[in-house]
Formats: sequence, structure tokens, C-alpha cells
Amino acid sequence: MFISVIILPVLSAIIVGFFGRYFGRYGAVFIANFFVIITCLISWVLFYEVIVSETTVYICLWEWLTIGVLKLQWSFLFDALTCTMLFVITTISSLVHLYSIKYMENDPHIVRFMAYLSLFTFFMIILVTSGNFIQLFLGWEGVGVSSYLLINFWFTRIAANQAAIKAILINRVGDIGILVALLLIFQNTNTFDFGIVFSLIPYLLEETIAVTFFEINVVSCICFGLFVGAVGKSAQLGLHTWLPDAMEGPTPVSALIHAATMVTAGVFVLIRVSPILVYSETILTVITVFGALTAFFAGSLGIFQNDLKRVIAYSTCSQLGYMVMVCGLTNFSVALFHLMNHAFFKALLFLSAGSVIHAVLDEQDMRKMGGLIRLLPMTYSMFVIGSLALMGFPYTTGYYSKELIIEMGYANYNNFSFFSYIMLVFGAAGTAFYSIRLLYLTFLAETNLSQKTIQYVHESPFLMYFPMLFLGFGSIFVGYIFKDLYIGVGNTIFQNSMLDGENLYVIYILQAEFMVIILKLIPIIFTVLISIFTYILYSKYEVNMLQISLKYFIMYKFFSKKWFFDVVYNRIFVLPGLVFGNLITFKLIDRGFIEFFGPTGIVRSISNKEELFKRHISGYIFKGVFFMVINLLLYLNITLYIKTELDITLQLLYIYFSFAMWSYFNE
Repeated sequence: MFISVIILPVLSAIIVGFFGRYFGRYGAVFIANFFVIITCLISWVLFYEVIVSETTVYICLWEWLTIGVLKLQWSFLFDALTCTMLFVITTISSLVHLYSIKYMENDPHIVRFMAYLSLFTFFMIILVTSGNFIQLFLGWEGVGVSSYLLINFWFTRIAANQAAIKAILINRVGDIGILVALLLIFQNTNTFDFGIVFSLIPYLLEETIAVTFFEINVVSCICFGLFVGAVGKSAQLGLHTWLPDAMEGPTPVSALIHAATMVTAGVFVLIRVSPILVYSETILTVITVFGALTAFFAGSLGIFQNDLKRVIAYSTCSQLGYMVMVCGLTNFSVALFHLMNHAFFKALLFLSAGSVIHAVLDEQDMRKMGGLIRLLPMTYSMFVIGSLALMGFPYTTGYYSKELIIEMGYANYNNFSFFSYIMLVFGAAGTAFYSIRLLYLTFLAETNLSQKTIQYVHESPFLMYFPMLFLGFGSIFVGYIFKDLYIGVGNTIFQNSMLDGENLYVIYILQAEFMVIILKLIPIIFTVLISIFTYILYSKYEVNMLQISLKYFIMYKFFSKKWFFDVVYNRIFVLPGLVFGNLITFKLIDRGFIEFFGPTGIVRSISNKEELFKRHISGYIFKGVFFMVINLLLYLNITLYIKTELDITLQLLYIYFSFAMWSYFNE
């Protein structure tokens, strides 16, 4: 049963990908959905078996590779962390598969799409079930490749090509950090097994590594490399630019990437390596600050976006900042709880956005919508539920984890955590603003749709609406149902899978629970006030971004250009890289040095000497016989002088000089 969770998705990818055309589009879609739904049901059973029953399962299948002291095994670890991620991944993936049946119904390449979705699910499962770092890295890279294939699914679109290349290149930067961390781990422990590495980390606290003229702590270097990888995958500040552009893929892909797979991989790795992170206070501080800044940064950018999917994408970036920030405060179980809650309401928002886009002839600009509440009432209801959960409205799923994370920032009582508290409060205000703005422009404002579009608009079919309904239920109740299981005081289910810093987790929970009531209410008050303000601003005063851009041009340009991150990267890295690649690597090295001294140069040189070779071979027998006799005598004399047989190198040299002499005599 445990292994079937891993095998079924890859079987689905292989069967549909290689033999889907023999089954037909309906047969291939049925096979993909059947395998993934069975995987989902099994993962629910494992959730009960491992988490509720508090058991941990470690399976070693066979030895993978043995080189010296390095022994790699195909091993799988099923603990509370793994089974939580399996529950999230397979549930969201199965719903996305169902949703895609109708959403991609008219696409001629739906079979390939289903194969990619199953492959994506498989690699994410490999990532979360791995029992060692190499297996984890295999899943990590597989998720990156799958995301490239899905973002670039409509490969005839230039924007999709550019977005996919951007995503995989930026993630390569993060992968460098992961690779450096893995090399340091193996150098100091001679193993990649999680259990052995985590148990040896306390003995490496005094070890250092020389970097130029500085001595840096090995554990801090390992933590920093792992964090860089998480920054790339989870789109934190600095390496976040690929995430909004990834919206060029089909909407079901966006739901899967943002809710359950790609972007959650970085947060998962931070939680998995928590027994390492807690020993580096400096890196924990960096993680805290980066997470808080990302939450505020993405919240400020979502306000100025007009693309429906990009607004939700920036909300993902902001919510990931919450998770990373609380990991920096060593409250890893809270981060995991928010990851699970976020998966439900974020998948709901993306699938609801897909329902809107599907209904309005693939239009994504919110300014060209409006009035859809009367035409798409069920989709509007789902959008409201997802937006309220995203804002952390009381007693929705997002409230139970998001508000606790903000309170945790204040309850840690240090400068960086208080800074994080302030950033998260402002981030929550930004979330409320762009959520209400999205709802108003899309559903409540006066319509800007064309007559043709209005005549076409229709509510989603059942296979699209059922996953939204399921996720809507989860967006309301999942947080309440699992609150005590994940963040309740006295909870022991995670004691073998993560390390909440120095047994202070209970203290932080209690401090957050009994902090001053006004501080607990500030985020909610901000959310409610900003929501009311946004609705009045757009409904009564009918403000639009054109008016704001004219009146506050500098501010509008700064935020609409995404804090100029893309501009800076293009000028500092992209353009110099292109110039260097053209002038140095291409013209000087490839077309110059390598071609001159490589095969092309040799062929060209031989072609130029062709006439010379022809003159050397005269064809007269007496010259050839004379040359053979002279060479035989010389060879015998040299052999007798050395008193041994000539080795192969001397023989080759001798043949070369003989040929030169022959050429000389034949001139």
C-alpha cells in the first residue's frame, strides 16, 4: 500500500504518455484520472495510519549505488510530515485532473497534458517520500522539469516559451545552493541518509570551512545552501520573478503548481531539514526577514495587477512568505498547517479563476469583465469563499493558521520577529485590498464584456464545478477540523519528523494565545477596514488605475513595474550575459579557438594540404622499395641498440618520421 502511492502516478504518466493515442483521448483521460484518484484514496488511508495512529514507516527497497564510503539506497520515509504532504498533493492533484477533463476538453493535446500532470504528481511524491537527500534532489529536479513542460504546454506561444525558460533558469540558481549543501553534508558525514545526517549535525557545530580569507561554520553553510534552494522553488524575494510569469500555462497547471507541488517544495525542504536549521541562529534570522519581506512585497504588488491569474499568483507568493517566516521562528508545525490550509483555498481560487476565464472566451483582464455575479453565481460563491479564506476572515480555514503566524511574530519577543509582525500586518492589509478589488472588478462592477461574450457566458459543467465545491468545503472547515491535530498543545505526532526549536514551541503557542487582545485583533481590524475601504473606493468613487497612474505616477510606476526587479536583473545579469555569450563564448571560443584547433580546423588543414599529399605519392615502385629497405635496416639497428622491442609510442613516432622521410625523398 505504501509503495503503490509512488508507483501508480508514474504508471499513469507512462501509459498515457507513451500509449495514450492507442486508448484515444477519452480512454487516456479515464486512465489518468483513475490512477490518480486511487492514489488519493490510498494517501487518505496512510494519513490515518501514520498520523492518527502515530506510526512511522521506513521502507528500503534495494541498494541503488555503492562507491567507496557512499552507499545510496532506494528508501522511503512515511512519517507525519510525509503523509500530510501526500494528503495535500494527491487530493489537489486528483481534483485538478477531474477539472481538466472539461477545461481542456477542446485541446487537441489533452492526452499529453494528462501525462504531464501525472508526471508532476509523481516527482512531487518522490520528493516528499524520499529517505535520503539524493532521492529528495531527484524529486526536486523532476518537479522543476515537469513545471517547465506544463508552463510551456502551449509551446507555440512565445510568452509561454519565455515564462518556462525563466522559471527553469531561476530555479537553477536555487539548485546551486542545494548542491553545495549536499556536497558539504557528504564531506562531513559520508552519508546522505536523513536519520544519520540529523544525528551527526550536533557534532559539526565547531567545524569550519575556509572561504577566501574567512572561516565559516559548516552547519551555517549547509543551512544557507538549503535556504537558497527554498528561495528559488518557493519564489521568495529575489528569486520570485518566475512565479507570476508562470501564469502562461493552462489554469489547472497554475492550481497544481501554486497549491500542492512546485512552490510548496521549498517550504517542505525547510521543514524536513528543521533538525539542521535550529542549530544556525544567523540563518534562522535571515529566513525570518526574507519571509516577512516577501509577504509584504507580494501583497503590495497584487494591488496593481490587472490580470486575474497574476493577482492570485502574487497572493501565493505572499502566503509562502508567511510559511517561510514562521519556519525562521522555528515553529515548523505551524508552517505545515498553513501549507495544508493554503492548498485548499488557493486551489479553489485558481480553479474559480479558470471557470471565469473559460466562461468569458479566455479573457484574463479584470478591467474587461464585470457583472458576472448574475451570470456565474456559483463561481462567484466559490470565489468569495476562497477570498475570505485567503484574507484570514474569522472561522475560515485561513484564519486558523494565518492569524496564528502573525501572532507568533509578536510572541517571540525579539527585534526581527517584531519587524516580521509589522510586515505581515501590512501584508494582510494588501491581501484584503487586492482580494476585494478582484471580486469587485470581476463580478460586481458594471460589465465591460462585449455582446458576443455575454451571449457565450455560461456556468461551469459539473466536472469543473465539483472540484470547486469540494475545495470550497475544505476552505471553510479544514482549518477547524485539523487545528488541534497540528498546532494543539501536547501534540506529539511530529516529534519524529520535525524539530520545533529547543522545546519553545509550547511557550510560543501559549504566549500567542494569551497576548494582549488588541494585538490579536489588529490584523483582523486591518483586514475588515481595508475591505470596506476598497469596496467604497471602487463602487462609490469609481476609481480606476488610470486615474491613480496619472495622479501618483511615480508610486504607480514603482509598484506596477514590480519594484523594478525585472529591470535590474535584465540590466545587471541578462544583457551582460548575452553580450559575453556572443562575443566571448560564441565568437572567440566556439567559432575561434575550438574550431581552429578542433575537428573543423583539422579538416580544413588537410584540405589545404591535399595537393601536397598528392605530390608525395609518386607511384614509382623503385622509390617505394628503396624506402622500405632503408627503413627496415634502420628499424633493426635501433632495436638491437635498445635490445628490446619498441613500445607502441616509439613505433608510432618512428612511423611518423618514416613518412616524413618518404615525403622528402619523393619530392
